[in-house]
This record gives sequence, structure tokens and C-alpha cells, in this order.
Amino acid sequence: MGSKYAIDRDSYEPAYAQLARILSLQIAEGLYRPGDQLPSEAQLVAQFGVSPMTVRRAINLLLSRGIVSTAQGRGTFVRGLAIHEATFRLQEVGDREAERTVRLLQATILPADGRVARKLAISPGTRVIYLRRLVSRAEGPTMYHREYLIYDPHRPLVEAELQITSLEGLFKGDSGQGLRRGDLCIEAVTLTPEEAELLAVPPGSPAFCLEHIFYDFTNQPVAWGWFICRADRFRLTTCIGPDAKE
Repeated sequence: MGSKYAIDRDSYEPAYAQLARILSLQIAEGLYRPGDQLPSEAQLVAQFGVSPMTVRRAINLLLSRGIVSTAQGRGTFVRGLAIHEATFRLQEVGDREAERTVRLLQATILPADGRVARKLAISPGTRVIYLRRLVSRAEGPTMYHREYLIYDPHRPLVEAELQITSLEGLFKGDSGQGLRRGDLCIEAVTLTPEEAELLAVPPGSPAFCLEHIFYDFTNQPVAWGWFICRADRFRLTTCIGPDAKE
């Protein structure tokens, strides 16, 4: 086999990751097709000169990516493409490197109403911080963000923490500690007059609504909100199956 199918002993990439990449490449190129059985652990050990543990870690990596499946006592098999299992990414259209600007429209402390209280698992009337932001790029506004945060007087918010420039920015907590996890839900909506005015499009225009709830390390919800994203500035993208360009 060619060098692209060989383990590089001098590489900083772990051998198990190299083996997973090689097997993924072979599947992408059609050497192994959906339903085909991969070589056994012993065969892969002999073929690539690696340890059984390396083979098991490589197979586990392919399992986690949904590329293969295992059957007890039968071996490892290549999976077919499963559209219903695809994980989509909300991606901005155009230059990904273009600079974004974030304008804080509102920051208010107010009592939580029933809906906010349910989302944040707090009692109605508990004080929360209500934020509204507008995210823009050179060609105009792209996202309108509304969010409720549990108010904690012992963790004062500073302006820098309010100036998010990406979805990933919301995961960054104080001192870089971050949050434990987030639940995200996306749906198609039409813009209200307020949203349309802020996003500079006609009322009733299509948009994506990305709702989020973020949790701290005690599994307590700490933030609930949603992005309203202009449909003409975003698209959903994904890739299913192994990538032949790996």
C-alpha cells in the first residue's frame, strides 16, 4: 500500500488517530463499502504493525463518528449514510473572516415572568438580566439576540462579557472557566416588525431562530435566549460519511 495508508512512526499524531484516519480514507475511497466488514483486530495489528489497544482505540473513534458499527461476535462493519443522524451547522454565508460588530441595545434587571422562570428553573419574580444585542457585518445586520441571565450580585457583569461576536463566545464564562453544556434548538420563523426593522428586511421575512439554554457545572440553567438570524445570511451545512479529503 502507498504511504497514505501507512502509520508514520515519526508523526506527533497518535498511532490510533492515524489508523482511524487511514480506515476512514479507505472507506471514503470505496475500498470498504457500506455493509462490508473491516479486517479483524488481529489482521489490523499485523497489517499496520500496531498494538491491539491502538486498533481498539481507532475503531472506537470510528464508532463515535458513526462511520462503522460493531456486532458482538461478528466484527466491525461499515455503516451506510444516515441522513436522520446528520448534525447540521448554522454557517454564515460569505467571508468567514469578515469582522463582526456587536451593539448592546439593552441591559436591564427585571423580575422573571412565568416563562422565563420555567426556562431557568427559578421562582417567578427572581431577578434576571435581560439583554438585547445586534450583531452586524460590513454588509449589514445579521443576527438579533435576546437573552435572560440569572442575576448574581456576586458576579458583576462587565461590558466585555456582553460583547459576544460568535455563538462560541457564549460558552466562555468568567476567567475562561466556561459552562458545562448547552441545549440548542433551531427552527424556521418569520420576522416580527421589531425584528425586521432591526435586521433591515421587510416584516414577515424568513429567518432562523436558534434558541439556547446554557448550564453551569452544577447543571443549573444560567442563561436562556435566542438568536434571530437572517435567512439570506445563513445556511445549514453538514457532511455525512467519511471525508475523502482527510
